[in-house]
Amino acid sequence: MSKTVLVTGANKGIGFGIIKHLGLSGWKVIVGARNEERAQHAINELKALGIDVNGWVNIDLSDLAGIERAAEEVGKTYKNLSLLVNNAGIPGDMSVKSADTEIDSIKETLDVNFIGTFALTKALLPLLEKNHGRIVNVTVPSEISPYWHPLAYVASKAAQNAMMGIMAIEFQQGNTPLEIFSVHPGPTTTDLNGNMALPGFHDIETVGRKMAELINDGKNHQGEFIELYPIVKED
Repeated sequence: MSKTVLVTGANKGIGFGIIKHLGLSGWKVIVGARNEERAQHAINELKALGIDVNGWVNIDLSDLAGIERAAEEVGKTYKNLSLLVNNAGIPGDMSVKSADTEIDSIKETLDVNFIGTFALTKALLPLLEKNHGRIVNVTVPSEISPYWHPLAYVASKAAQNAMMGIMAIEFQQGNTPLEIFSVHPGPTTTDLNGNMALPGFHDIETVGRKMAELINDGKNHQGEFIELYPIVKED
């Protein structure tokens, strides 16, 4: 099987950590990003590490027409794609209680984190199926944590988890040569949470390396929700 991976939101944060460590482990990488300048900066960093960078694809998960164009580009240019890592997303308003969350914030977050992710996954399924590929979603638990529970973000990821579980069942029932699973990195210091660094948080380097190890472990994780570092109460 070809080891070519597309990671969305790969120009920074967890996405960059994932693509970096997959690249270091032998994967050919495609950077998914919304901005060419930021994508090129990431590409330069990856190439400096000796990573085989196939290129970049403009992916804006809020733009459904753009997602279709991106999928067409991938199908024509990167025919050996065998792994899609759905990492890109937005936080929504994490500063307010559920009752104070604006409807527009919830809609925008769902549109990007769920609808956009589903649209990209759906558009790339034929290519991934042809290559007996895998889909990995970077997400959070659907179960509500008493310690961290921003409504818009958690709701969007719960929908993404449902997508994963349903697709996994259908792949199994249809003997479709595709695998899908979800990974919760755990508390990680990134731009998404304002670079929060509390006890129990991990850095991008640690999470990226751990994600690459999981993807490369040779096991079938169909339909699984895997927590790298669960959210726990800190004394």
